[in-house]
Amino acid sequence: MNPMFSEVDAGTQDLLQRFGFDSERFAEHRERLLAGKAGPDSNILHGNLRPPAVSDVEKLPPVGSNERRELEERGLDALRKGEVGALVLAGGMATRFGGVVKATVPAIDNHTFLDLKLADFRQLAEKSGAAVPAYLMTSFATDPEIGKAAKALSTTQCPVETFSQFISLRMTPEGELFRDAEGKLSPYAPGHGDLSFALRASGALASFREKGGKTLFMSNVDNLSATLDPAIVGAHLRSGQKITVECAPKVPGDKGGAPAFVNDSLEIVEGFRFPADFDQDSIPVFNTNTLMLDAEAIDRDFPLDWFAVTKKVGGKAAIQFEHLVGQLTAFLPSGFIQVEREGDDARFQPVKDPAELERRQPELRAILKARGVL
Repeated sequence: MNPMFSEVDAGTQDLLQRFGFDSERFAEHRERLLAGKAGPDSNILHGNLRPPAVSDVEKLPPVGSNERRELEERGLDALRKGEVGALVLAGGMATRFGGVVKATVPAIDNHTFLDLKLADFRQLAEKSGAAVPAYLMTSFATDPEIGKAAKALSTTQCPVETFSQFISLRMTPEGELFRDAEGKLSPYAPGHGDLSFALRASGALASFREKGGKTLFMSNVDNLSATLDPAIVGAHLRSGQKITVECAPKVPGDKGGAPAFVNDSLEIVEGFRFPADFDQDSIPVFNTNTLMLDAEAIDRDFPLDWFAVTKKVGGKAAIQFEHLVGQLTAFLPSGFIQVEREGDDARFQPVKDPAELERRQPELRAILKARGVL
């Protein structure tokens, strides 16, 4: 055992063991940090970067159009065959709602975020006549509460399973174990890049595929308008790509990843990875973190990059290493589809904190009523 882990108390050791702490990877990250090879400069992408052409990002046909109906029928056919499942990202650190697990917070009337996500999947199961299994990615911070809610909400139409992302420990900028003001160690969840790895490790991906599952719809638990739309499923299947990324038009203030060509590969590039001289505004859309995934294609390991991120914890700088699910597009053929941000067909209304929830409630209620979720 690394001598520094002799400092870890029994309770933390148990937590690390239960949630898949990788001591060898931690040591690699620490070595990079001490060698000055982790941080903003090392995150920058090199190579030939260029924005996509307009034709590289397909637009979702409008509701009521013949093309939209054709896509819906193709998606419903896959649902009828039991080939479609849903992934919900519900991990993280449960900090933005004052330490309350967001998935279990009432979002509209008395319906929690998780209630509404699963209600959407159930209605698609009813419409198609086949079950839509839901897999919830939790974290050490959210797993107990979400696990309890999942058991209560699981049905024959929408059987619900949970699987946890992994865990690591924050470091000081000097590479020591970070401790808070009370002297306690500081575990964290290392990013949604854990998704495919944790899904495989749990056995859920193998089980889904063994039952005939082929396609997985992934969305954030706090983006309620990212519903399971058969037309999106159909567009993904028609494209023949292994991943389909939903992109939304940019408005002032938007930050985050966007589709860009890295050499000859069109993939999601996170905002902090673009070189300073690259005009990010030359890309009119950005990644919403809503994906369609080919279950067979993601059933392997991927060499995702680990990014050192500095967080303020109790007023002190803490270093944590994270990886991001969007980087799967660097390793698998991917397509990009532009979706709406406004109106009944809108698909990107994320809720990061209570103030944003209050502000978005009227539009979310209207959208979910229009889609039969409420």
